[in-house]
Amino acid sequence: MSLNTNRFDAVWPSAALRSVCAGLVVAISLPVATAADSPPGTCKASSPATLTRVVELYTSEGCNSCPQADRWLSRMTPEVDARSNAVALAFHVDYWDRLGWKDRFASPAYTARQSQQQASNGAKFSYTPQVVLDGKDHKDWINTRLPLSAAAPAQAHISLTREGNQFSANVAPVAGGPTRLAAYWAVTELNHVTSVKAGENEGVTLKHDFVVREYKPVSAWSGKLDSPTTLSFTPSTASDPKHARQVNLVVVDADTGRPVQALKLGC
Repeated sequence: MSLNTNRFDAVWPSAALRSVCAGLVVAISLPVATAADSPPGTCKASSPATLTRVVELYTSEGCNSCPQADRWLSRMTPEVDARSNAVALAFHVDYWDRLGWKDRFASPAYTARQSQQQASNGAKFSYTPQVVLDGKDHKDWINTRLPLSAAAPAQAHISLTREGNQFSANVAPVAGGPTRLAAYWAVTELNHVTSVKAGENEGVTLKHDFVVREYKPVSAWSGKLDSPTTLSFTPSTASDPKHARQVNLVVVDADTGRPVQALKLGC
């Protein structure tokens, strides 16, 4: 399921590309609000007292061992996700693009993120498919049962609000948790289908869920227990009802890179 060392070296990007981006991860999952919960054009959610599980998949349409991982992630349906309180994110890397098929969802920023996260997730090298669970390299994903069970108590609290296409979040550390935090926003979409015409998956029709279409890191800050930090975000990608857009905020410990809470808004 992973590239061996020799093959990986043949497709891994240059050192310059590996240093493009250094985003720290913090994931925040919010229950989806309904029209009854908020005025028209507005919806909001708050993170739970337990840590929201954060599942990151690094994948590519050009990798013939990736479709199994894509299908595994797709089992995190919105219904399952709501019960398990998890955030799922599929980052399509671009270092497979040169081998015959260009992944339309791939970005050098996602490749750079995978490389940067290697310093904190415990992986010896970047590979596909790679699953990172709660900030740690998780090689046994195939045997991980869904839905995911609740994790430890959260170390931050998040409230997330949408007004039109503007998203704002209030982030506050929790007593006993880290006060130096960082975060990232990720816009994901469901129900994408690709008929692959070349490369290792030639002739295969692939289905993708939780595809990251936009990614914005937030620089580290020092939080205060009695004074939440406000973060704002305006997606540049238009919402498409066919693909069920979700806006996710992941908050991390700025020193370790490990998630302290995460929240999403699908309304």
